Amino acid sequence: MSALRALGASALSLVLPASLLLTGPGSASDAPARTNLTQTVHLLALPQIVQPGGRLASPDAAKAAFAATIAPVGAGREVSLQVQSGSSWQTVATVREDGKGRAQFAARASQDGQALTYRVVAAATASLPAITSRTVTTGRWLTPTWTDEFSGDSLSSSWTYRGKTYEPQSFRSCSRGGAKAVRVGGGALRLSVLRDPSRLTKCPALLRGEIAGRYAYRLNGHVGTDDSFSFRYGVAAARIKFPRLRGQHGSFWMEPVGGMRPGSSGHEIDVIESFGAISHRSGMFSYIHRYEGGRVVKTGTNVPDTFLHGPRDGWGRNFHVFSVQWTPHWLVFRIDGKETWRIGGAVSQVRQFLILSLLSSDYELPSIQDRQLPQHMYVDWVRVWETGG
Repeated sequence: MSALRALGASALSLVLPASLLLTGPGSASDAPARTNLTQTVHLLALPQIVQPGGRLASPDAAKAAFAATIAPVGAGREVSLQVQSGSSWQTVATVREDGKGRAQFAARASQDGQALTYRVVAAATASLPAITSRTVTTGRWLTPTWTDEFSGDSLSSSWTYRGKTYEPQSFRSCSRGGAKAVRVGGGALRLSVLRDPSRLTKCPALLRGEIAGRYAYRLNGHVGTDDSFSFRYGVAAARIKFPRLRGQHGSFWMEPVGGMRPGSSGHEIDVIESFGAISHRSGMFSYIHRYEGGRVVKTGTNVPDTFLHGPRDGWGRNFHVFSVQWTPHWLVFRIDGKETWRIGGAVSQVRQFLILSLLSSDYELPSIQDRQLPQHMYVDWVRVWETGG
């Protein structure tokens, strides 16, 4: 199967081309002013990166994300997203402004193949009149630059197998990548951790320099677009369901073309890493790794389970869309369109390629028994919308 290819920043003052941002200070209502404070509202339209659910689904059916930022901050203020219908406006959703001055929405990206126009209205309060944003359109995002929906029965030529040798320096002396741990079928990519049939002996797994136990050698699902596709700035997203158990970590991540090295601005960008259920906190993390001088610095955050959609949801129960918005000045991480973390400053300025993996590092092996293998991670689709510099 060949991956489909087509031509295809944030609500907190990301620097993007004016044609993309399409936001402004908004206009107050005709109600008399209640304060001398100047207020602003900005609305950002994002691609179709909202699609939680238990079943496989077309990325064209995903909802677009919208992020509004209001100043001054008024936590609890009602903010409504409206879509243009002819000469009128229809409210499609109303939420409460959060403590950071944000209101986040999900809505249709198109109707009958045509882009839609949206705005937000922040309601009047005891001290502030209502204010309406400038309009934004979804048109920029309707056609992705690159997409793979895994609709065939084999991995497309866009992907190559990675990590095919044991890598003690990466804490994988007992595991390696292998084609047997990668399968495409039924509309999804399945990445696995399974016993390596070529190794009949046990591997001594090291934990803090000491042998933590002896475990079956493992094959890991590990693929990337190293040789076929990279991009510079834009939004990358993948719809994934992770394993529930600890003992391996599933990841959607990016590396710079040419590798990460001192003197280069390229980073390892871990859009999401899932380490399985952890008793005292979520097992979900986002990180970046970058050189500062001659050493690698790791920065990141734990993603709380509050980003799940209720008690019946779970990272290993349903699919969720994990995305990163990459601009020259910021990286903004989201799950189903909701911002989880952002980092600015020394952001990668070079082209990056995509990686999907389910890896079992030596330090994870004591958390799972050999008899609990195989473990699986499912990827429904991957998309990139490149914006350029």
